[in-house]
Amino acid sequence: MEHNLREDETKVLAKGISGGIEPDAKVENIYVITRGGMKKVSLSSGSAEAIEFEAPYDRHPSLEREYIYDHMLSQVKDKFYDVNLHGVDWEGYGEAYRRFLPYINNNEDFAILLSEILGELNASHTGGRYRAAPGYSTATLGAFFDDADNGDGLLVKEVIAGGPLSTAKAGIKPGDRITAIDGVAITAGMDYFPLLRDKSDKRVRLDVKGADGKTRNIEVKPISAGEESDLLYRRWVRRNQEVVDSVSGGRIGYVHVEGMDSPSFRTVYSEMLGKYRNREAIIVDTRWNGGGWLHNDLAILLGGKEYVRFVPRGQYIGSEPFSQWTKPSVMLVNEANYSDAHGSPFVYQTLGLGDVVGAPVPGTMTAVWWETQIDPTLVFGIPQVTSMDMNGTVLENHQLTPDVEVYNTPDRVAAGIDDQIIKSVEHLLKKLDAKK
Repeated sequence: MEHNLREDETKVLAKGISGGIEPDAKVENIYVITRGGMKKVSLSSGSAEAIEFEAPYDRHPSLEREYIYDHMLSQVKDKFYDVNLHGVDWEGYGEAYRRFLPYINNNEDFAILLSEILGELNASHTGGRYRAAPGYSTATLGAFFDDADNGDGLLVKEVIAGGPLSTAKAGIKPGDRITAIDGVAITAGMDYFPLLRDKSDKRVRLDVKGADGKTRNIEVKPISAGEESDLLYRRWVRRNQEVVDSVSGGRIGYVHVEGMDSPSFRTVYSEMLGKYRNREAIIVDTRWNGGGWLHNDLAILLGGKEYVRFVPRGQYIGSEPFSQWTKPSVMLVNEANYSDAHGSPFVYQTLGLGDVVGAPVPGTMTAVWWETQIDPTLVFGIPQVTSMDMNGTVLENHQLTPDVEVYNTPDRVAAGIDDQIIKSVEHLLKKLDAKK
């Protein structure tokens, strides 16, 4: 289409042309790339001329992998945070692992090779990754089914809050049995997951036999595995909050820092200074946190020191600083704290903001640069920045030991008991009672 701005008129310049356009230097012609090939269109006449070209395919993945391997060796040598590379004979390892290259014919194995040699550095935030092209995805109905049940269909054990089966319209309750998906009956022991392939956010029909024996049909939109994971995370947080409320008698609040990022901070800030503002103390749980960059924000939030109280007509209504937590707290950690989830309890402990409770945290406080390669399915990482305490000790590979050490054992976790949370509550209650 050609539009005359002065006359406010639009006319067809050339028919059957679509796609991205690029003008030549004098803006006399435009070049268009379409599914049918490349064309040159004259802006004066509208005539289109096909551009013939050849693009012979001469890619050699084995040579690409060899190039990426050499590039990785060079980048690590130039950018790894420790100029001495943790004392590793990097050139020697480079030659030792090179002998495997001729036998690798796919990127998944090549990523493993990269991870193996990068692992010789004994550092966090590194390794090779292979990202395959997305394939089929399996949706989920957002419920737990009874694995011990041997009957036909899926016996509902629990409906996950917020999931597709939790709506009032669906009306699914524990004890109900889903007998068919889109008309396909689910027999005992059947692998029903193929019935949900690529069904995320698409309507499916479920045949349901209620616990009361009545049958009905409902329509729901299954969710992705990622969406279900998010719902399960919220379920876990709610359960932890209920445990803390129960054990503390409502005196202590609980927040979990999902990631060291802005959305997680906003949630923590809102809950800590919102529904938990009037609690006597707070548990800040950082377990299973994969990192980011939030340590200083958390330290500021938890490091408030009360300096004035507002008491109109003798009634206390609040204190300053209003935007910081000024009461006792503990930070809960475990072996899965990674990156800045190691740095945050380090800062919390170093500044004396409170006690760290839980299991020892491996030293992984570095900042990484993940580099996508010329083949974009491949990525490797280089930890370029580490942190050092004021005594000159590098935090990488330096374990953080909690002030109160407590472990969760598999048998207790399987029974639904979180000893680390319970110990955190008991520890805070002792401190609160000691002040009275």
